[in-house]
Amino acid sequence: MKISKKILASLVMAASVAMVSSTAFAAPKGEAEVKAAIENTLAGITAAQEASKAGDLSGISKAIGDARQAQKEFRFEGTERQRQKANDKLRAAREAFEAGDTATGDKGLAEALKSFTEMKAVYDATHK
Repeated sequence: MKISKKILASLVMAASVAMVSSTAFAAPKGEAEVKAAIENTLAGITAAQEASKAGDLSGISKAIGDARQAQKEFRFEGTERQRQKANDKLRAAREAFEAGDTATGDKGLAEALKSFTEMKAVYDATHK
């Protein structure tokens, strides 16, 4: 009887360790969403730059709006302040395009793209 209790206890412990280990090594649930958010942000900025080259003001505004919405989901503590500053650059770029200042708008888009690309590199380096 004592031996069967020890065997049963050992099996239960082994099963619980195996269950805990599998969840510990699983990818975090939100990681895919964060990666998608930064990819969508970069795609939106690139689309805005292409619309700027084509002279499509409504396309620029829509692409910048899409990028600003996507960046809200990119939450990573190490780059939070940089994300806020890059978002300000996107907002300023949209305002510049709406005011007819394409040079300032293009410059703002380039700075925002550079900043978000740097943030993606930092995030990728810490989430291998």
